[in-house]
Amino acid sequence: ASDCVYIASPPASHLAHARAALAAGRSVFCEKPLSADLADSRAFVAEARGRGAVNFPFASSFAVERLRGWIEEGAIGKPERLSIEVAFRVWPRPWQADAASWLDATAEGGFTREVVSHFLFLARRLLGPLDGWVGDAVWPVPGRSERAIDGVLRAGDVTVMLQGRVGETDSDDSNLWTLEGDAGAIRLRDWSIAERRDADGVWTPDPDAIANERARPLVLKRQLAGVAAMTRGQPHALATFQEALDVQEIVETILAASRA
Repeated sequence: ASDCVYIASPPASHLAHARAALAAGRSVFCEKPLSADLADSRAFVAEARGRGAVNFPFASSFAVERLRGWIEEGAIGKPERLSIEVAFRVWPRPWQADAASWLDATAEGGFTREVVSHFLFLARRLLGPLDGWVGDAVWPVPGRSERAIDGVLRAGDVTVMLQGRVGETDSDDSNLWTLEGDAGAIRLRDWSIAERRDADGVWTPDPDAIANERARPLVLKRQLAGVAAMTRGQPHALATFQEALDVQEIVETILAASRA
């Protein structure tokens, strides 16, 4: 028998599995987004009463822990501006090609839901609530997901500039999360490299930084410890249902505004 159910099916089926698991007395660890239906996600979060968590690996990231430490130490002063930049050679990414039927469809897929959501979660956790989206996206092929996105929103008191592109880079997966303050700047590069900007403008990686290929199993081990703690009713750092809903709210606002 299991104490926790991991839900990794396509988004449209998440909540049926989650509700069944909770009804059977199990905890839930769910992939994001919570569902393909924002209204149903809201209803689920209200009824689930926190009996689970959502898979945003940045919640267990050593690099994110370093970013938080720098912010708390005052390394950047007062946070003022955040930029989120993602780029892909093709979408879906090559290792996700078998899931293209939903990952490249308008109802459940696209890089904003699949990738940008991680960096919005990071902004929400470190800086504050997400709101105020003004921007647009490009949907060149009917029925398929977005190929570009540009806009501005807020995370707490911080202005967030968001840009995403498909087909304008040779990289399968390139990303930067850059936070500037009135006394300095820090960033997360390629998922796992925490860096600080020196006085001469040069970006210097944290001495303990490691590439994502090496970091992922270490973060996964930390995540699994968090899942075990959650299942036992103990404190954990995993993304809550409410945090996941907050991210889904802004993601769907971005996509809906872009199609309006």
